[in-house]
Amino acid sequence: MEKFTDVIKSDKPVLVDFFATWCGPCQAMMPILDELKERIGEDARIIKLDVDKNQELAQEYNIRTVPTLMIFKNGENLWRHSGVMQASELETKLKEFA
Repeated sequence: MEKFTDVIKSDKPVLVDFFATWCGPCQAMMPILDELKERIGEDARIIKLDVDKNQELAQEYNIRTVPTLMIFKNGENLWRHSGVMQASELETKLKEFA
């Protein structure tokens, strides 16, 4: 299993979805992220992190609400948003950092 710190060091943008299984808006993000993956292909990576199973990471990144979306590239946090977003908006954001 890949380590989170290694994944976010990618030279391609990495969209991280901090979510919880009990969160309604997080469930709404699932099909949006599936659509986004189809749109972006290999241009970026999307990973999901359950805040209940990854409490240390959630605390390290100060996750207070879910879903929280973050974009990393070369280990650097470039962007952060809390709440649901549409695939087209996320695609635009990822292309900014490509």
